[in-house]
Amino acid sequence: MTDHRPWRGILVATALPLNDDLSVNYDRYAEHCAWLVENGCDGVVPNGSLGEYQVLTPEERAKVVETAVGAIGGQRVMPGVAVYGSAEARRWAEQARDAGCHAVMLLPPNAYRADERSVLAHYAEVAKAGVPVVAYNNPIDTKVDLVPELLAKLHGEGHIRAVKEFSGDVRRAYRIAELAPELDLLIGADDVLLELAIAGAKGWVAGYPNALPTACAELYHAAVDGDLATAKKLYEQLHPLLRWDSQVEFVQAIKLSMDVVRRYGGPVRPPRVPLLPEQEAAVRAATEKAVAAGLV
Repeated sequence: MTDHRPWRGILVATALPLNDDLSVNYDRYAEHCAWLVENGCDGVVPNGSLGEYQVLTPEERAKVVETAVGAIGGQRVMPGVAVYGSAEARRWAEQARDAGCHAVMLLPPNAYRADERSVLAHYAEVAKAGVPVVAYNNPIDTKVDLVPELLAKLHGEGHIRAVKEFSGDVRRAYRIAELAPELDLLIGADDVLLELAIAGAKGWVAGYPNALPTACAELYHAAVDGDLATAKKLYEQLHPLLRWDSQVEFVQAIKLSMDVVRRYGGPVRPPRVPLLPEQEAAVRAATEKAVAAGLV
């Protein structure tokens, strides 16, 4: 296996443009992927939670991956391959591989609160697809916590190469580095970006660059380069938006911000519902403030 690590840098967990009838607008999605790369991002992560993968048909899900690859090339596309079953997740990893992708992102089993043996077996099965796997630790939603000790086991067995860390516990970065120094830590929640960048993160699986790619890219690079004066100022300006990435309504919030900055965010599919009026007002105000500050 080569040391190519396509997950390094800013990979945007892409929002998926839906038409008014809630069908997927693939042309808009292709344009969005290209626009993100043109504006300072390094790649995209289709079929993540932000891409509403849970409510896509298999045909839609496959076409989303193919559309992203067609827009920016497979080397910079890291699809989410999460599903309930390990065999099906492996098939999605194979689909991504065959489409030309160079890595995939995988949640632990999430149909139930899986134990350690189940988690190890799940990642071992998907790794058989022969494409590098980035683990996604989201104990808030999955109820399965990829603690540093378990991540070290997964890495030691050769099942994963990196981890998107969404627990919010920035202390874990240092423990992961001690137990598995070759395992790449990726920022998994926008609102702990600065803390995890300082702790040595090698990349960012990002939400808010969907709306504000240039400012978010400037923030990320300042943070990882140690330019804390620049990073802290930008972080403070953007944090009222970045914190929405860790809220239940993150898809709706990010899509609304995209609409405000005159990108196309559009509707969401059920069971998600539109933001409450007070939520919409808060997101809109924070986005407009970022626009007024020249962050678009």
